[in-house]
Amino acid sequence: MRKKIIRAVTSSHSIDFYKPFVKDMQVCGFDVVSLSSPGQEQKELADMGVKVLSVPMERRISIMSDIKSLFSIIRIIKEEKPTIVHSMTPKAGLLCMMAAYLTRVPIRIHTFTGLVFPTSTGLKRKILMLTDSITCACATHIIPEGEGVKSDLVNNGITKKPMRVLGYGNVRGVDMEHFSRRPEVMKLSESIRNDSLLTFLFVGRIVRDKGINELCQAMDRLSGFVPARLILVGRYEETLDPISDESRDIIDKNPSIEYVGPKLGDELLAYYAAADCFVFPSYREGFPNTVLEAGAMGLPSIVTDINGSREIIRQDENGVIIPSKNVNALFDAMVNMVRDKAARERMADNARRMVAERFEQGFVRQCLLDFYNEIL
Repeated sequence: MRKKIIRAVTSSHSIDFYKPFVKDMQVCGFDVVSLSSPGQEQKELADMGVKVLSVPMERRISIMSDIKSLFSIIRIIKEEKPTIVHSMTPKAGLLCMMAAYLTRVPIRIHTFTGLVFPTSTGLKRKILMLTDSITCACATHIIPEGEGVKSDLVNNGITKKPMRVLGYGNVRGVDMEHFSRRPEVMKLSESIRNDSLLTFLFVGRIVRDKGINELCQAMDRLSGFVPARLILVGRYEETLDPISDESRDIIDKNPSIEYVGPKLGDELLAYYAAADCFVFPSYREGFPNTVLEAGAMGLPSIVTDINGSREIIRQDENGVIIPSKNVNALFDAMVNMVRDKAARERMADNARRMVAERFEQGFVRQCLLDFYNEIL
């Protein structure tokens, strides 16, 4: 007998979290329904035979909009009658777990891919902790993406329910065949690579929480000190957590920093292939996929000592871990990466193997399918 599952995320951009799992879920007897805010990413799922439903959801707290979204989700769940509702991302988690609880869906799962409250303060922190507590109270099963996320939930009293990290953590895994130095990728990288400079690469949203302010300051000091450049791949967010005016000015004026905008597919992989070191000085994460992708492409990484990153990177084996929000530590790590070629190459040699051993996509996918079968 086939079982219906609703997979839910706030933004359609986040559909990529579960898109790689859809075919296997269908083979295993699931009728998959996708629920998110409207977006072009939904079409790809529809082409895979997934029923796609849209409910506008605000990422920020917006009482009237959130109430409207909640009632829309309740109506959808009543019509679909799923056996499982499985949500990810904060707002979808809060609204979908509440709606699934109120409509008595038997299995209600929420995956915490990252927590916002640990880096927040004051009233905002209290509100975020409350919403996470409500999400957990309404869920029957809670999956933290990594051990760091699990510890934060426990240590801050968000829930006393049992929780389980699946496998070694991470919700999507890495397609090791796709993230590889294939001939077509290497051909594209030729026009990007500069063998006279060590290339640092950042991939992600160009926002404050990703440590871009510190990265810009460190790279500004680095310019002219050692032969290096920084490539920034991603999009600016002007309203949600923007970087400082000073950092924007550094990016615009420093010739050692290249902002190339968002990239996808083999074009993105070409930037990984053209780089020598990945740098990711984020303040908070659940389990950063770009650090996994960089490792799969054979890059050592400089990361901050935060959830997820410290579960991927092992100090001096496949990268370097530094304190968060510390420009001096970031500067020193970048200088050492340029100057110590032997250490950099040793870490690069380990990087792909260490990702493949723990986070290969087939393994991560099987961990989730085994979990579904167990709780059913």
